[in-house]
Amino acid sequence: MSDQPHVLIVEARYYVDIADELLRGAVAELDTAGIGYESVAVPGAFEIPAAIRVALRSMDFFGGQRRYDGYIALGCVIRGETTHYDYVCAESARKLQDLACEHTLALGYGILTCETREQAWERASVAGRNKGGEVARACLQMIELKRQFHLFPR
Repeated sequence: MSDQPHVLIVEARYYVDIADELLRGAVAELDTAGIGYESVAVPGAFEIPAAIRVALRSMDFFGGQRRYDGYIALGCVIRGETTHYDYVCAESARKLQDLACEHTLALGYGILTCETREQAWERASVAGRNKGGEVARACLQMIELKRQFHLFPR
């Protein structure tokens, strides 16, 4: 088994252009670091925690070893006219934090929660705030923290 980390990127595809840009930033950072990754798509931010949980469950089929050393959650929620925004933001963040703490995950949290599409684009843009790249770096730093505490490799 390789000592090189392997990361799962889970991306919500609800806002396709923003998702593409977040993914572009994250992948560029992982490529620069020489980190292997896989990417899966889900419909929206609400589905991201369930997808990560499914990936964690998949370790049961691989001799009890985790397939991934880190996880990157990418998505975007833009406020609309109803309270739906509040529930999606709160519940996806809460469940991701629960998963990270319960399963000792190296998790990069990249679900943008914005008032407007313009705010989302500025945060997602590789030429702007590049949140995809920032989140990938956070995931890699958490993998390194796990290594310091001898929780890595798998």
